[in-house]
Amino acid sequence: MAVSRPDHPSLLPALLLAPEPTERIRRSGRDWAVDVACFVLAVLFGALMLVLTSQGSPPPGHPPRLLDVTIGALGCLALWIRRRRPVELAITLSLLSSVSATVAGAGCIALFTVAVHRRFRTVALVAMVNLATGLVYAATFPDPKKSYWAEVGSGAVYSVIISAAIVAWGMFVRARRQLILSLRDRALRAESEQQLRVKQARHQERARIAREMHDVLAHRISLLSVHAGALEFRPGAPPEEIAKAAGVIRASAHQALQDLREVIGVLREDEAEDTPERPQPNIADLPTLIDESRRAGMTVRYENRLHDLGAVPTGIGRSAYRTVQEALTNARKHAPNATVSVVVDGSAGSELTIEVRNPLVNAASGIPGSGTGLIGLAERAMLSGGRLEHGPTPDGEFRVRTSLPWRGEAARANASDVNA
Repeated sequence: MAVSRPDHPSLLPALLLAPEPTERIRRSGRDWAVDVACFVLAVLFGALMLVLTSQGSPPPGHPPRLLDVTIGALGCLALWIRRRRPVELAITLSLLSSVSATVAGAGCIALFTVAVHRRFRTVALVAMVNLATGLVYAATFPDPKKSYWAEVGSGAVYSVIISAAIVAWGMFVRARRQLILSLRDRALRAESEQQLRVKQARHQERARIAREMHDVLAHRISLLSVHAGALEFRPGAPPEEIAKAAGVIRASAHQALQDLREVIGVLREDEAEDTPERPQPNIADLPTLIDESRRAGMTVRYENRLHDLGAVPTGIGRSAYRTVQEALTNARKHAPNATVSVVVDGSAGSELTIEVRNPLVNAASGIPGSGTGLIGLAERAMLSGGRLEHGPTPDGEFRVRTSLPWRGEAARANASDVNA
């Protein structure tokens, strides 16, 4: 989708037809400077008109000079309220300019203010009133030394040129202000959206870290609990077995601390952005996980029906590994002496299935559990496009079964062609 540039020609009419900006309650330093400049310009323009019209005798019916100067002075003073009532002030000064020459400067400033702060329709109406009053003054008080129609024609030309120049300048200033406001609004929206994306990314990263900490540390600490429990209930075991169990406890504790250090390291703010991520376990590491559980005293029957574990895609392979890891941890918690069955099956182009079963027993190891592990597994499966089923079966077993979509080479190639 093409993004329109700020200087696109079609943007100018839209800016001119946009509603006027909200009025400021207080004048800023810039507003005071502009108001003073406008007042000075109106006074100078009025003085110039007074000099031009003072040459020779005034036309018949022309107001006295004192009254003309008084009207012009009041018009210049009224410019201080031009921000509050620009349309009313511009029309009033335009009507007064039909009998006073010195108020013309204030009328021009008022017309410029309307062109800056109001829509084009209002500006056009005020400009027509200003043009009409200019023609009325030229027709009512022509120069006696010149031809009447020449004076009226020159007055009409001057009024049109001056009014058109003022309106064009005011519309340009208005369009520029509206453009700046729109760009500022876009920048604020973009900054807000960026902050929202950052917050969402942080939330997702924290959720991912929480899942990793639960999956990794729950497995390690459950191994520690099993071996420590064995030493507690068998104080008279042979020294060789005690030394072996103590070695396993030491190695598991060391590995748990290492895993915790690596996971917590992600939360450090001063971590370099180009630091490579720690390699995550995959389905190819399942034999190592099974052997580790067996060394902890578990009875695990592992059946791999896949020809090549390395052919499984990395994403679903990691989810499969975490599923088995969490299921074995739960089995150690709730069925410490039961036989656990792990079956890995599937094929490319279909789905990868992981099924872990263990008998329901009344014994418990005493290891606390919150039940959030299965919730995390269900979320992993959902994010991978699969599903997770868990619960007791009619055969008196507890089953955890996850199904993850496994695209084959042809499916991946077709998806790449579609994305291209």
